[in-house]
Amino acid sequence: MDSDPGQPTPIRRLVQWAITPPQSYGVYLAALALMFTLSFYAGTMKPKHVPAPPVTAPSAPHS
Repeated sequence: MDSDPGQPTPIRRLVQWAITPPQSYGVYLAALALMFTLSFYAGTMKPKHVPAPPVTAPSAPHS
C-alpha cells in the first residue's frame, strides 16, 4: 500500500508549495537571479586561445 494515489510525492508537494502565490514570487525571482548569474559567469569566461602558427608573407621582389 505504499503507492496510495491520495498521498502526493515529495516532489509534487514541493511543486504545489512553490506555485502558491507568496512563494511563487520568490521562486520566480530566485530563478531570474540564477539565470542572470549563470549568464554573467558564462560571459566572463575567456576562451582558451590556441597560438596560431606563424604566417610568413612572401617577400615582394625588389626591382
